[in-house]
Amino acid sequence: MPILDPNSFEFISRSADQTRRIGIRLGSMIQPHDVICLSGELGAGKTTLTQGIANGWGSLDRATSPTFVLVKNYRRADGSEMYHLDAYRLQSALEAEDLDIDRMINFGPFIVEWPERILAALPDTYLWINMTWMDDEQRGLTMKPKGNRYKKMLEKLKKEMIKSFI
Repeated sequence: MPILDPNSFEFISRSADQTRRIGIRLGSMIQPHDVICLSGELGAGKTTLTQGIANGWGSLDRATSPTFVLVKNYRRADGSEMYHLDAYRLQSALEAEDLDIDRMINFGPFIVEWPERILAALPDTYLWINMTWMDDEQRGLTMKPKGNRYKKMLEKLKKEMIKSFI
């Protein structure tokens, strides 16, 4: 697990289950207004990570790819919602704004796949996770926080992940 710089974290997941477990840890930390950006090519594991995040957050719903519906929302027993946007089919940040992403961010955690397509519509702070396909079982994750909230979140995630290996 090499550390790229004090504010970044690189990890190689050895299986889809491990990617989900990383997501579960992250999901247990997210709150309303949090924005998690998942960047990576098709098959990089973005939806798999989202499944873990939704599970760790306490979703009653199973996370699936919103590619054809653009946005999915997941519910928790307390009535709160988490939003999951796939921006792959969007042509601009303006199209994302038309989907009312500001409202989604204001009312729940917000996960966006293909965030680079709508970067201008996103807030100034977020956790950016770049995912790469390495082979059938392995995925590379590079996490970079933008903003103090996400720096603290990433630091806590790093400590929990490292502790689980000891």
